[in-house]
Amino acid sequence: MMFRSSLPLVAALSVALAMVGVSRAAAQLFETKAAQAYMIDAETGTVLFSKDADAPIQPASLAKLMTLEVTFNAVKSGRLKLDDTFVVSEHAWRTGGAPSGTSTMFAALKSTIRLEDLIQGVAVQAANDGCIVIAEGMAGSEQNFALQMTERAHQIGLTASTFVNATGLPADGQQTTVRDLTNLALHLWRDYPDLYHYFGQKDFLWNKIRQQNRNPLLSTDSGGDGLAVGASEQNGFGIVGSIAKDGKRVIAAMSGLANDRERAEEARKLMEWGLRSFEKTEIFAKDEVVGEAEVFGGEKSGVALKAKGPVDIFLPITNRDKMTARIVYNGPLPAPVEEGQQVGALKVWIGDTLSQETPLYAAETIGVGSLPRRALDAAEELAVGWLR
Repeated sequence: MMFRSSLPLVAALSVALAMVGVSRAAAQLFETKAAQAYMIDAETGTVLFSKDADAPIQPASLAKLMTLEVTFNAVKSGRLKLDDTFVVSEHAWRTGGAPSGTSTMFAALKSTIRLEDLIQGVAVQAANDGCIVIAEGMAGSEQNFALQMTERAHQIGLTASTFVNATGLPADGQQTTVRDLTNLALHLWRDYPDLYHYFGQKDFLWNKIRQQNRNPLLSTDSGGDGLAVGASEQNGFGIVGSIAKDGKRVIAAMSGLANDRERAEEARKLMEWGLRSFEKTEIFAKDEVVGEAEVFGGEKSGVALKAKGPVDIFLPITNRDKMTARIVYNGPLPAPVEEGQQVGALKVWIGDTLSQETPLYAAETIGVGSLPRRALDAAEELAVGWLR
């Protein structure tokens, strides 16, 4: 694995590459009571905060976000319409309805419900009966739908998530991470602009019963417009939230909080800190050369690298000395190298958190060099290659 510093980036950010190994105590810019937390800027994908983000957790009701993703995907593709209707089975009624004593929209046994009403029941009321009705209507059984949830999760990059049911009720083998949950929320916001608004709906009247959305971010003036809360015996209280204010949007997931009051307070503090403590900065313009990668056996010893477009990142307004950056690639690259070929990535850290990773591409074509040139490169690689 080869590393190359980019002098323009280092100069612009006053970054010392030797600081990559800073300690966690020195690097942490914010502290939270959550056992796991992960927050990103929605526009650029910059990671603003990360704490044990890849630890497996039980999703509890946060699994319903994946249930709705599968549903939204079916609506967007035209396989389902919001006016389609589904029947409430006895399993859905007993497991997630009024007899269950869990979060429910009180759907009546054997009644027929429009898909849009089921979506609102799940998004607003975390309705377990609504989830099961959707699952059975789309896949024949909740178990089969859960397999589809896992497959779809992996398709959109949530590789650490496995779902066993549509509700998030306790089940062996069901797990996710706060990183996956945050990326799922980002995906829901980006890919379903016509459906995302259901997460910000503050209440829903169904079967003559009006229930309030339990997301504490919706009851403040913080700019919160989603997404879900959950709680499990194993991992405590959790939340996936999104706040948009003054042209910025941050999305975060948290788990391992002691109670709903602590969850509300810690989520508000983390996300408001994210909104006020970072500013968008263009670190490379479109077509600007970011750095160079070594080439083995080529006409030239190096190839210029650039991103597909401008490279934007949200940087801390203070503590910029915590920034580090490296170009990372497997090399030296064997010639020939074609223009546009993906070569590596520009990685930027905030403290010890990998904040952003941008693919880098060859900015030029490097052909195969002459025989003497290749021989010289081979001798040099034999002499020093083992040191990498």
